[in-house]
Amino acid sequence: MQVRDIYDSGDYLVLVTTDRQSAFDRILASIPFKGQVLNETSLWWFNRTQHITPNAVVSVPDKNVTIAKKCSVFPVEFVVRGFVTGSTDTSLWTVYKNGVRNYCGNVLPNGLVKNQKLTANILTPTTKAEDHDVPVTPDEIIGRGLMTQADFDEAREKALSLFEYGQCVALEHGLILVDTKYEFGKDSDGSILLIDEVHTPDSSRYWIANSYEERFQNGLEPENVDKEFLRLWFKDNCNPYEDEVLPDAPEELVCELAWRYIFLYETITKSRFEMPLTEEPIHDRISQNVSSALLSLQ
Repeated sequence: MQVRDIYDSGDYLVLVTTDRQSAFDRILASIPFKGQVLNETSLWWFNRTQHITPNAVVSVPDKNVTIAKKCSVFPVEFVVRGFVTGSTDTSLWTVYKNGVRNYCGNVLPNGLVKNQKLTANILTPTTKAEDHDVPVTPDEIIGRGLMTQADFDEAREKALSLFEYGQCVALEHGLILVDTKYEFGKDSDGSILLIDEVHTPDSSRYWIANSYEERFQNGLEPENVDKEFLRLWFKDNCNPYEDEVLPDAPEELVCELAWRYIFLYETITKSRFEMPLTEEPIHDRISQNVSSALLSLQ
C-alpha cells in the first residue's frame, strides 16, 4: 500500500510522504508527523550512503517532499535480514515456523528460534503481485526476465553493503537494524540508483541494542522501535488480511507510534526533530515549496 503520493513532472517525480500507516497491504491508521520523519530519516541516510551507491534524490524542497530523478524501477524489492523474526506472511519467522528451510535461495539450519541472529545477513527478495509481496529466488528473478544477471548482482551487492553499513551506524547509536528493504532503478545513463526510502522505521525493523541479549535469553520479545506492535495489535483484534473493515487503531497506540518514529529519527541522526509550524495548512505549504523547486529545475 502506498504511503506516498507520487506526482510525475516530466523528468522528475515528486514524492510526498504522508502520515498514512500501512501493513498487511492495508492502510491501518494515520500517524502524526510520520511523513516528515520518514522523509527526513531517508534523506539523512541517502546523504551518508553515497560512498556505497548513488541515489535518485534531486532536492528536498519541503519537510514531507523529495524530488527524485525518474528512472526505470526494477520490479524487485531487495529485503535484507539479519535475524529470524516477524509476524507477516512473508516474514522469515513465519515461514521458518511453518517448516520452510530454503527461503529465496537461502538454506536455513534447523533449530533456529524467534528473534535469533543469523550467522550472516541474507537477501530474501520479493516481487510485487496484485498489491502484495511475493518471495522470489535470484534464479527466478533472472529466469523471469525481471532483471539481468549483471543488474541483479550489482543491486544485491549494494543492498548487502547498505545493510551492513546501516547495522554499524545503528549500533553506534544504540540500535540494532534487524531487517530492511531497498528498491533500485536504472538511470538514463545505465547506472543503478537507490530509490524510494532507506532505513526508515517504515522500511526497517529496529530493536534497542542494550536490552536485546538479555530479553532474547529469557524468551522475551526485543524492545522494538518500529510498527511491529501495531501490526501485532491488528493480528490480535481482527484478521487484517481478510476482514473487509478493520477496527480503528486505539489512540494511545497511534500516539505511541508517533513518539517512536520521532525517537528513532532523533536517535539515529543525533539531532532534534523540528515540529512543523501549524499556522500554515500543510497542503498550501507543500504546493508552494514544490512549485518553487520545480521552477528552479527547469
